[in-house]
Amino acid sequence: MYFRTKLKEGVITNNPILVQQLGMCATMAITTTLFNGVGMGLSVLIILTCCNVCVAAIRKIIPEEIRLAIFVVVIAGFVTIVDLLLQAFIPALSSALGVFIPLIVVNCIIIGRAEAFCQKNTVGASFVDGITQGLGYTCVLILMCLIRELLGSGRFGGGLIDITNGFRFTMDGTGAGIQLFPSDYGASILNLPFGGFLTLGVIFGTMQYALKKSAKKKEAAEQAAAAAAAAAAKEVDE
Repeated sequence: MYFRTKLKEGVITNNPILVQQLGMCATMAITTTLFNGVGMGLSVLIILTCCNVCVAAIRKIIPEEIRLAIFVVVIAGFVTIVDLLLQAFIPALSSALGVFIPLIVVNCIIIGRAEAFCQKNTVGASFVDGITQGLGYTCVLILMCLIRELLGSGRFGGGLIDITNGFRFTMDGTGAGIQLFPSDYGASILNLPFGGFLTLGVIFGTMQYALKKSAKKKEAAEQAAAAAAAAAAKEVDE
């Protein structure tokens, strides 16, 4: 039950990008192919979860005056580990993401969760928070990749899916993806940096509209329940 609540929070009601509005720079920059989006999302998920657990484990011995500096050191350590692993085992992804992997050190999502959640909660709770917040971040990246890739070039799964010799997933970034319609008919502006702003803005606006509509519906239901309870109490008094 707790995991389900945290998952809903991380993916929908408190999504790090669409609600907290954190980490949007890399989100707009690297979401040009599904290969990049999945790689960046999973990297942040792993780093965020590891940092959450580490910060929660040492939270009681961290001096208040230097806590942010310690958070940065912890984050930098895990970022370095992930960066070196990508260079060793998935060099194509490391090359595609470039400077945005090292820049995870200053990603506001990770520092924000350490400051707002991990230093106040247990290791187990922080682990769940890292997983769910990372999944929320990854879902937005994948959604943006799908929209920009499909509408921009008529393709799906660029860099990650190869269908030349049967359907298979590739880890070297060479997969051509699935071409659904000719790229000439795509809105090529979505492949440009401005396309990232435009796509994120549309998704952000849609999410805010849905959340406000849900909040109004919940408020109306609570008011109706309160009115019904008041009416029932009045009948009992009479």
